[in-house]
Amino acid sequence: MVVLSRPVLDNFSLIETSETTANPSTVIPEIDLLDPHTGNLIVKACEEYGFFKVINHGIPVESVTKLEAETIKFFELPQSEKDKTGTSTLNPFGYGNKRIGPNGDVGWIEYLLFSTSPQNCLSNFPGNSEIFWTLVNDYVSAVRHRLCGVSEMIADGLKIRPMNVLSRLLKDQKSDSCFRLNHYPPCPEHQAFSGQSLIGFGEHTDPQILSALRSNNTSGLQICLRDGTWVSVPADQSSLFINVGDSLQVMTNGRFRSVRHRVLAGSLKSRVSMIYLGGPPLTEKIAPLPSLMEDGEEGLYKDLTWCEYKKAAYKTRLAENRLSLFEKSAGQ
Repeated sequence: MVVLSRPVLDNFSLIETSETTANPSTVIPEIDLLDPHTGNLIVKACEEYGFFKVINHGIPVESVTKLEAETIKFFELPQSEKDKTGTSTLNPFGYGNKRIGPNGDVGWIEYLLFSTSPQNCLSNFPGNSEIFWTLVNDYVSAVRHRLCGVSEMIADGLKIRPMNVLSRLLKDQKSDSCFRLNHYPPCPEHQAFSGQSLIGFGEHTDPQILSALRSNNTSGLQICLRDGTWVSVPADQSSLFINVGDSLQVMTNGRFRSVRHRVLAGSLKSRVSMIYLGGPPLTEKIAPLPSLMEDGEEGLYKDLTWCEYKKAAYKTRLAENRLSLFEKSAGQ
């Protein structure tokens, strides 16, 4: 069994599990990508939840299973070996343990974070790097392709042209996207906290355009509904889960809302998840799509580029409302 060092629980956030009250089966939209008429359903899910499940996505099960196995092999390595690929202040990519970002956030998690740009790969990855990188590249390529298809369905559902208005940003060779492999080891200690759960990854929104998440058959992911209710997302290792990010909220001028989500650590089973976060090129202007704006409608946010927003976002704590820094005041 893979474990982190024994936690000092005072350093980690605990929450009351009674906060989650909604029935997840009634609120998690499910989209079948084999249905050619899914655009309107995806738009509705993005408007109401900023989140939905995708089935029949076409990503080969074998490649996903192999990548998960190689990922687990890495997290089973001695801590000293994993630390060789550790993140730093100057380089956020690599291995991280408990600390999430540079601003004091912690969680019951260890992870690998990669840029999808070839020049930012980790040359000193322990173990059989050739097999690992082949699997990572194959998976990232497949998920990017699927996310581009979803983004074109969104454009179709919104009746905006050209249909590649979003997908071109993800396909761009300079797309500033990244890929995370998260591991949440079991934490038997928090069984002692009756009615409380340990935070694996604290509540936040994704700053990018769209994110695609896949996990093993272990629960823990929760999303926040518009009324503030936290809902547990049932484990489903064969599906993808799509998040609306902050950038897409700006591009739809608030019509879509980025979803707040978090992960709770389990006491008995470890959770392994893979997240592709699709971002635009650094120089891309993030602004409302003109074809979505009605006559006289004002933009809700100040002009910004993805680079400007990314820098601002990563200077904040996870739970902060990053977009509030760019909201226009009345009459501005």
